[in-house]
Amino acid sequence: MGFVIKNITVVSYNDELEILENVNVAVDGEKIAYLGTEMPDLSGYDVINGEGKTLLPGLVNAHTHTPMTLLRSYADDMALHTWLYEHIFKIEAKMDSEDIYWGSQLAMLEMIAGGTTCFADMYYFMDRVAEATAQSGLKALLSRGLINGAVLDDYSNDERLSEAIDLFKNWNGAADGRIRIAFSPHAVYTCSPQYIAAIRDAAQKLGAYIHTHVDETVKEHNDCVQQYGKTPVRHLYDIGLFDVPTIAAHCVHVTDRDMDRMKQKNVSFIHNPGSNLKLASGIAPVPDALKKGINVALGTDGASSNNNLNMWEEMSLAALIHKGKSLDPTAVKAEEAFKMATVNGAEALGFHDTGRIKEGYYADMIIVNISKPHYLPSHKLTSNLAYSAQAADVETVFVNGRMLYDKGDYKTLDREKIIYNVNRVCSRLF
Repeated sequence: MGFVIKNITVVSYNDELEILENVNVAVDGEKIAYLGTEMPDLSGYDVINGEGKTLLPGLVNAHTHTPMTLLRSYADDMALHTWLYEHIFKIEAKMDSEDIYWGSQLAMLEMIAGGTTCFADMYYFMDRVAEATAQSGLKALLSRGLINGAVLDDYSNDERLSEAIDLFKNWNGAADGRIRIAFSPHAVYTCSPQYIAAIRDAAQKLGAYIHTHVDETVKEHNDCVQQYGKTPVRHLYDIGLFDVPTIAAHCVHVTDRDMDRMKQKNVSFIHNPGSNLKLASGIAPVPDALKKGINVALGTDGASSNNNLNMWEEMSLAALIHKGKSLDPTAVKAEEAFKMATVNGAEALGFHDTGRIKEGYYADMIIVNISKPHYLPSHKLTSNLAYSAQAADVETVFVNGRMLYDKGDYKTLDREKIIYNVNRVCSRLF
């Protein structure tokens, strides 16, 4: 019938940050049915002891490329455009749908064990990623990355765009609503204005979101200004892309005026601190975005530009690097980083009924062991979560009330089978 987690500390960002100690949380079916100090009727319910632990909303990885786990540590310590054009694109040309499937399953093993319950993915052979997502039990906003070749006036017969439309028709709302489909113009330097406009029209017609890379590097920024006489944000704004609900990954070099346009169009700003640091792309102006009221969420990017899918690391980096850059210790507070990793991510991806521990919300939750030495003494739990927590502290993971992981045991994925097949496909690729 359901389960109750008793005597646990709940941390959740509702209208404001809430820390509730020694409470009981009942889940009936897919949703949270009760949150409080009373003990509900336990007839037919399983009971989980929450002493010494905390219950958090599942983490939301708002920008990644899951199959790129296969390229982890393949090309490191180089600038983005060198990394992308001279290494990544070349190996990706060899990858087939089977490779994509097993790479994405490997990513899901990593994400689940680290407490990620929802993610936004952009790649190709996305029907196989959708298949893997359905099997895993996770939630996702999936999109076929779109890059155009020849510049045309009419893209109605474009093969990649047709694949994206088919992906939407076949998978949007699938797996009991856990899977949503977006459209992804890769970036201003890989998509012509005409192609971006065609993608915009397709997304508007179907009521889909947009997921795109925006202003990640100085080169991208300067090239766009030179080619079009405007910044990448202004370029996309003028095309009308932001008339569709949009998540914009990176935003490292956006200007103050760019952020005003993003706020006007309710564009979500997806901060990828680990990837941006590793590729030396820069540090995004997150404190300024927060001051403007822009919805800022967090993403890991792919494991080839970050080397892991650890959202705890992104939360910590988001709370730290802006302090160092601005010389202001309040630039991004621990509570703000936690909000970015949970409810802000859920809102960005359009999953408006998750990201919180709240009655009536989907039970997308993680249990974290906070009795370990690096949490003690617990003067301020939110600071410990942002600055001390490790992915290995996650004990149990639920999505829609279903247990996906418990103390190292995967409930939906076959770890040994996935690792065997990852090794098999990598031996062919490399």
